[in-house]
Amino acid sequence: MQLPRTPSFRLDGRRALVTGASSGIGQAAAAALAGAGAELVVVARRGDALDALCEAIRAEGGRADPHALDITDLDATAAMVAQKGPFDVLVNAAGMARHSQALDTRVADYDAVMGLNLRAAYFLTRTVAEGLVAAGKPGSLINISSQLAHVGCTDRAVYCASKHGVEGMTRAMAIEWGPRGIRVNTLCPTFVRTPLTQAAVEDPERLAWFRDRIPLGRVGEVEDMMGAVVFLASDASALVTGASLLVDGGWTAA
Repeated sequence: MQLPRTPSFRLDGRRALVTGASSGIGQAAAAALAGAGAELVVVARRGDALDALCEAIRAEGGRADPHALDITDLDATAAMVAQKGPFDVLVNAAGMARHSQALDTRVADYDAVMGLNLRAAYFLTRTVAEGLVAAGKPGSLINISSQLAHVGCTDRAVYCASKHGVEGMTRAMAIEWGPRGIRVNTLCPTFVRTPLTQAAVEDPERLAWFRDRIPLGRVGEVEDMMGAVVFLASDASALVTGASLLVDGGWTAA
């Protein structure tokens, strides 16, 4: 009897672009993809942090090159992708939040969050897909979204709106590009311990609020996202597109 074989999670021979790679989920995604054999270009605004990341990846036998860039600069981003692409894998982990009651939302905060979380994500995903189409290659494009792309939350109307938008564009792009072998998915974390959230998760009252709403009883760690990134990037998810992979400890189920 010939048993079926699990498709490979390896990414040898593939080139991956990771944005928001200077810290947090983006940094962890870069480490995960490098560990699976991908050759990386890592992007963020802080060049020093990218240099340190690439040095650490190379020390473990991986391949990674840094590129300091603000992806809200659409022309500069398109030029970088044209120069360094095509990319077989995209992990767009660049994002931001400015929280307030909806009645107190400032136009500047709305524009900043939407400009990075939705506008930049849209055109980055499109630009990487353009490179794949021109090269006649398949690919896996992953946008880091959020559990709050599926539910609402007080003080987070703008953030929720931006991530709901990412889910919508992801599904539409998946339908358009599926016939070309280009898959587009989102990864939706719960509250994850990163440098940006450290103050919140170290506040006993806030931490208790998080834990009360997460059935598994803890906030996420960046390591919780790494296997999911490799799964979505690899042939192990070859029939997965237009999907949201919730890594939320059960938040949205509850």
